[in-house]
Parts: sequence; C-alpha cells; structure tokens
Amino acid sequence: MSLTPEKIKFLETKALDIRRSIIESLIEAKSGHTAGPLDMADIFTYLYFHALKHDPKKPAWPYRDRLILSNGHICPVLYATMAHAGYFPISELATLRKLGSRLQGHPHRDWLPMLETSSGPLGAGLSQAVGMTLADRIDNGRTSGKYFYCLLGDGELDEGNNWEAIMFAGKEKLHNLIAIVDRNNIQIDGFTEDIMPLNPLPDKWRAFNWHVTEIDGHNFNDIDRAVGEAKAVFDKPSVIIANTISSKGIPAFERKYEWHGKPPTTSEEIMIARKALGIVA
Repeated sequence: MSLTPEKIKFLETKALDIRRSIIESLIEAKSGHTAGPLDMADIFTYLYFHALKHDPKKPAWPYRDRLILSNGHICPVLYATMAHAGYFPISELATLRKLGSRLQGHPHRDWLPMLETSSGPLGAGLSQAVGMTLADRIDNGRTSGKYFYCLLGDGELDEGNNWEAIMFAGKEKLHNLIAIVDRNNIQIDGFTEDIMPLNPLPDKWRAFNWHVTEIDGHNFNDIDRAVGEAKAVFDKPSVIIANTISSKGIPAFERKYEWHGKPPTTSEEIMIARKALGIVA
C-alpha cells in the first residue's frame, strides 16, 4: 500500500482543507470540540481518500468497508471529511450543531443515513464494531473482504466497556477489525496520564491478543504502513496507536487540553486559528 510522493502531497493538501472546514464550522457553531478533530484530520483523510472501500454515490453499498466513530464528540472531522469526499455539500458544514441540522454535536445515524452508527456515550463504539465484525463473519465467512475500522480516543479507554470488547475480539480473532486510537494524551479534565494513567498502553492491548502498531499519526507513510501491516495479520485483530498532537495545525492551541471541548470564540482566537491554517476570512 505504498504511497507515491504525488499521493502524499494530495493527502496533505486535502487534510489542510479539512482542518480549515473543521475550524470554520466550529466558529459558525460557537460550540464543539477543537483538539480531537484537528489532530485526527490526517487519519480521516487517509482513510476516506486512500484506504476505505466506499462510494459516496452509493453509501449503502453492501461491500463497503465500515468506519465506526466511537468518540463521537470529534464528529466535526468526520463531517468535514465526508463532505469533502462527496457525501453531502461542503456548505452544509455551516449548520454544525444548529437546531434541525443533520450535523449534530454527536453523530445521529437516523438524521445522516450515510453514517454507520450513532455515537455519544464513550466506550460503546468498539463493542459495536466487534458486533458488526462478528456478524459479518457469521454471514460471509472469514474472507468477506470488508474491513471494520473503529476510531477511539485515548481518554475514552478509561471506560471499562472497551476492555470487554478488546478481550472478546482477541478471543474471536477478528482479523478484519482495525482499531485506531487517537493517542493525543489529553482529555477534558487534563492530561491522560494525570487523570487515569494508560501506560503501558501497547502492552495492555497485546495482553488481550491484539496485533499492535505505534505510529506518528500525522505521517502518511506511517499510517499507510500500519494499515497495510494490519491487513496482513490473519489470526488476531489489530490496533494502531496513533501518536498525535492535539489541535494539530494551530500551534497556539496545540498540546493544550483546554481545547478539548471548546471552539475559538473570541475575535483573537478566531484570528489565530484562521491565520495558522491560512484561511482568508
């Protein structure tokens, strides 16, 4: 799954466009989460514009890969990426979190049918992904050709439900399940290692019979290598621990947990964000 220099340049440009859309939608909404959406823009760009089997013109295509967003509060990056991929007009991003909008503060599948799941309660997404992967095996055998990607936050791993799902997936050897953990080291109350230490995180996943890869979550070659490695494993599920910089792309906001759950609202914050991303207001 090697990437050409031209494809990497395309993905970098697309990720910047998506970050710009994230910030503009948050500014318009005057509420929402900044840190996680910005730091996961590269992962989502890679998936929707390179790795995923999907068709925006046929969102219910039965042979598509499935993407399950567990930490639903980072949905601005999901919405922005789907819009840029052609699922709905980019202009609709301006309705984020507004009354009657399809783009709610947590994804709602009934309102936006091209979503695979609704998500809000942290810790539920991986169990959903495990269930979907197992159901696919029961229906189609071990070689259905589909992959199930579950995106999680690292602070979300404080939820015990995750570890039940991790244990079960390891036991069932769900090889076409790929979890991607946003290891940005922050959660709403502070730094993860202060709130509830997760390390040694890779060893914990390995203990539950998962194949583990650690990467730079902003390096497209790293992301590509890890996904390719996961697809080459046939006797266990895989997890990619993506080390990311929270609020990536806006240096003044980066690595500050305070931006976990708030958008730029003051004129100064908006100016800083737009300038960093090269947005001409």
